Amino acid sequence: MKILILGGDGYLGWPTAMYLSKKGHAVTVLDNFVKKKIENEQNIRPLFPQVPLRERVNLWNKNINNPIKFIMGDMLNHRLLYDTLGEIKPDSIIHYAEQPSAPYSMRGRESCYFTQYNNVMGTINLLFAMKKHCPEAHLIKLGTMGEYGTPNIDIEEGWLNIEHKGRKDRVMYPKKPGSFYHLSKVHDSNNIEFACRIWGFKCTDLNQGVVYGVDTNETKLDEKFSTSFHYDEVFGTVINRFICQSVIGRDLTVYGNGSQTRGYLNIIDTIKCIEIAANNPAKKSEFRVFNQYTEVLSINGIAKKVIKASSLNGIKINHTNIKNPRVEEEDHYYKPSNTSLISLGLNPIKINDDVLTEMIKKVLKHKDRILINTVMPNIKWQK
Repeated sequence: MKILILGGDGYLGWPTAMYLSKKGHAVTVLDNFVKKKIENEQNIRPLFPQVPLRERVNLWNKNINNPIKFIMGDMLNHRLLYDTLGEIKPDSIIHYAEQPSAPYSMRGRESCYFTQYNNVMGTINLLFAMKKHCPEAHLIKLGTMGEYGTPNIDIEEGWLNIEHKGRKDRVMYPKKPGSFYHLSKVHDSNNIEFACRIWGFKCTDLNQGVVYGVDTNETKLDEKFSTSFHYDEVFGTVINRFICQSVIGRDLTVYGNGSQTRGYLNIIDTIKCIEIAANNPAKKSEFRVFNQYTEVLSINGIAKKVIKASSLNGIKINHTNIKNPRVEEEDHYYKPSNTSLISLGLNPIKINDDVLTEMIKKVLKHKDRILINTVMPNIKWQK
């Protein structure tokens, strides 16, 4: 397939590009490096040293027969996006290109505005570019389980069958996002569903859980292929953050009482889910939603697993409960469904001592690069 990856420099975008290129697809990546700009603003950096994307692409292309094409561009530039889609005419478009941090979106008005404008209007530009140049392309959009929030009913995969006053209908599942970032994803879902319904687009919206992991098979080929592993309060996710805290001998910081429960998946499974979606596209006019996670865990449950794995590797740590910087329910019902990807062949990687040990050993090699002052949460939902 001809595949365009938007956000090809990211934690997920770059490993996805290498994986699909190695599989023989014609891969083009586009990125505007806005995440790098935020890193500089917030004085944070990925744990593993990274060479510029162009250098990574050139190195990949020297060693792999199937080259990756790189375009530097911004989805807010609709003319560049029109030209790109007109030239490539992709079969699949993988859309990672959004500001991905909930805490960053809650810093204040400017960060909220940027997040919503960048994410929502960039996606609007993409939809119109698709309409003009490749309306038959399959859009694979990275959503988030955070769109749903923590409702007191089971979470279905994007849609809900309801009966009201004797009549039945199928409606998009109600959303209750927990940050301005998650809210931007809800807007995306509504806009894309509209485009499918009105223009006949086909889309798979992957509502992803919290991703963890340091490597894929492709990032292991050369240290220069490392992806942007974050552990900080802005871009770091909880398992990655806990691992980094453990290797520097710090107690794991559990927000609130730690009973908050979410869906999680390994970075390798994220890429497999993308491949499954690409190989099994949605139908014309179909807005299809897959809940992309492999297991459900509480923060306390994750802390116990990391403490145990750390102990097996000679690291003695504990956990500390701190005041929750977020406004969220801590004790709540949480029962999401994720049958679609499993039925299409996903064989999940589960969090266990071996998986965590591999992460610990890789992080230990870069222990000296951990910026301790970036781990603790300074961004609060209410000030």
